[in-house]
Amino acid sequence: MLEIKNIAAGYGQFDVLADITLSVPQDAIVGLLGPNGAGKSTLIRAISGLAQVRSGQILFEGRPIQGKSPEDIVELGIIQVPQGRMLFPDLSIADNLRLGAFRKSARSAFDKTLKQVEDYFPILRERRNQRAGVLSGGEQQMLAIGRALVAQPRLLILDEPSLGLAPLVIESIFDVLRKVNAGGVTVLIAEQNAMKVLQTAETVYVLENGRIAHRGPSCELAENETIQRSYLGI
Repeated sequence: MLEIKNIAAGYGQFDVLADITLSVPQDAIVGLLGPNGAGKSTLIRAISGLAQVRSGQILFEGRPIQGKSPEDIVELGIIQVPQGRMLFPDLSIADNLRLGAFRKSARSAFDKTLKQVEDYFPILRERRNQRAGVLSGGEQQMLAIGRALVAQPRLLILDEPSLGLAPLVIESIFDVLRKVNAGGVTVLIAEQNAMKVLQTAETVYVLENGRIAHRGPSCELAENETIQRSYLGI
């Protein structure tokens, strides 16, 4: 579904990424691991049209998307849950979710997708009229994911979805992501939580200093001594 071929990308005159090649097959969950500053967010922003791609190609279903506007990329069904959630804190949960239905195809299906989101995250139904700003960190992350799901993504990209959350909340969120994937949505997760990514994704790429340092099936990388030492504390 998504093919990234030898891209260099960054901001202004500065390249953060060099020679990045990865693949996200349709219906798969793919993980992107790496420490702070490795370039994970820049890669996600490059896919979403928010960082400059200086060379190489990003293909979505065989068609190049580098150089397209973020709005055009969203219309293709590539939806990002950004690090930091980027909610509207003074708006209600219901209004934040309604703002997710900005894709033309999502507007007419809003009532149906809203029910599905509230089934995934019942707390959003219970508190739908409360301001987003009063939610806990975990509830805000649920709302950010729910807002993305209302957009009816074909490819859902998440940037550090477990950051700052309690273990039980992380488990709940990753359980929902597995259900979303089972429902036909392809998922790319950028994370520092190596254990959760290796347990959830089928294929994992490890990004270090703007380059792919390791790649392979999650079961193989989980047995890799370097990965165990650097990311799993073994």
